[in-house]
Amino acid sequence: MIKAGIIGSTGYVGQELTRILLQHPDINLVQTTSHSYIGQNYDQIYENFREIYSGECQEENIEKIADELDVIFLALPHGIASKKITPKILEKTKIIDLGADFRLNSKETYENWYNTEHFSENLLKEAVYGLCELKRNKIKTANLIANPGCYTTCSILSLAPLLKSGIIKDDSIIIDAKSGVSGAGRALNLGVHYNECNESIKAYKLASHRHTPEIEQELSILANKDITITFTPHLVPMNRGILVTAYATLKEKIKYEEISSIYKKFYENEYFIRLTQKEIYPETRWVKGSNFCDIGFTVDERTNRLIVVGAIDNLIKGAAGQAVQNMNLIFGIDEKVGLTTIPIFPA
Repeated sequence: MIKAGIIGSTGYVGQELTRILLQHPDINLVQTTSHSYIGQNYDQIYENFREIYSGECQEENIEKIADELDVIFLALPHGIASKKITPKILEKTKIIDLGADFRLNSKETYENWYNTEHFSENLLKEAVYGLCELKRNKIKTANLIANPGCYTTCSILSLAPLLKSGIIKDDSIIIDAKSGVSGAGRALNLGVHYNECNESIKAYKLASHRHTPEIEQELSILANKDITITFTPHLVPMNRGILVTAYATLKEKIKYEEISSIYKKFYENEYFIRLTQKEIYPETRWVKGSNFCDIGFTVDERTNRLIVVGAIDNLIKGAAGQAVQNMNLIFGIDEKVGLTTIPIFPA
């Protein structure tokens, strides 16, 4: 059994990790830590775990638990992991960081977009960006995984075959993305109070969202050139889910069938990528509670633009599920193990 621990186990992502790992046949969840609920049993915080898991939330001591665990998941806000992770810790255990501290290759880019100092620049080259469908071989031998963001996961997977095949104009990409309120985390935040967001939809952080450089970084690697995008996120009054609608201009006239073949070839062996049929487009309700990413598209022949739609559950494929998928790869487990839950509906 692989011994695992979660630092930051009582946020929305942390509880999803806890739920998935408790049902994973190869995992012994040894420790859950929490800054806010030290000493409380887990099922006192989340009643859905009653008579299933009552482990006591411990105070975090990563140096100590690194000696005891095979893998540690960090479900923490940005700006914390770079202070905690050291080469010494990585000699003892595997780290899967669900925050943003190791996603960007450049310390300067990170500090510019996140407005905080990065304390482990020496580890940026060691960290592997954990988008399993694109980085599988590197993930298998990694000690430090930078689990991708939710918007970025959906955006990159939706556009990857197009950038790799070179059929779109690189400077034409516009991403319109929408997220449920759980993406803002569990901490008190006036903007996601019921009365503030119910019966309303809003764009936010226009031209300034922190996932922008992450998307550009990975799309640039696929295209083998610098890619600049326009990215606009929106908050919608639902609990969970990401819907991305991406627009790009085709370099030449291409039929739907040819583009479909590009997607099918690119993702032919990817269990968690589901391509929709023609004129059927992804919806968040069809991926909720699952690790699937649904992708569909259409060609606007009038404007010669391609419109791609992607959908994920932000807490699963956009966070906890992808982290477990990374863990499975690292330890040589079938990457689907623990993650084959059929999307729940209605929910």
